[in-house]
Amino acid sequence: MQTFTEENYLKTIYKLSEGSAPVSTNQLAAILNTKAASVTDMLKKLSEKKLIDYTRYYGVTLTEVGKKIAVDVVRRHRLWEYFLVEKLNFKWDEVHDMAEELEHISSTELVDRLDQFMDYPAYDPHGDPIPDKHGRIKHHEFKPISQLDVDESGVISGVREHSPPFLQYLEKLNLMLGNQIRVIEILAYDQSVVLTVNQSENKISISKEAAKNILVTS
Repeated sequence: MQTFTEENYLKTIYKLSEGSAPVSTNQLAAILNTKAASVTDMLKKLSEKKLIDYTRYYGVTLTEVGKKIAVDVVRRHRLWEYFLVEKLNFKWDEVHDMAEELEHISSTELVDRLDQFMDYPAYDPHGDPIPDKHGRIKHHEFKPISQLDVDESGVISGVREHSPPFLQYLEKLNLMLGNQIRVIEILAYDQSVVLTVNQSENKISISKEAAKNILVTS
């Protein structure tokens, strides 16, 4: 059985590595907001438990066992986010911290029943794929709005940034999952993007940075 802290480390390594690339101690320290020395100590513990492969100055990767645990934590987190939004009517910018606590409920039966109760959702409220009970993940070919050309359209299907201020900003502009956007203009000065939502005649402008963090599918 892993501690909450160990699970958080494994989940963070998984997300930073995208499953396989080595992750540095400094990367983990920055994301987890802790000292590099504390990270090193935890990595040694995880290595002793055969959950990671850790080589100083090279970085850390997950073992197969570590990856399985990390994917399971991700699954629990995203299922709870979906439940909080779809069944308890929380907004998508309110659920991350609550899911951070709920993800550590380790009962496999509870999580599997939660999944079944919600009819096995494939994506969480932010468009991130939810692993199934076997760790399999569906993948969409996402493209950020910043890569669209003028007159190109797409359906908002995910976001790269999950901070409450960013999600609130998107909600205010009606840039929500499932809505269709069309690029009207890309301004030469700063690459900000002018677009319409759901075929509305109203035009809105978003920064290049925001456009990088909103993902669409064709």
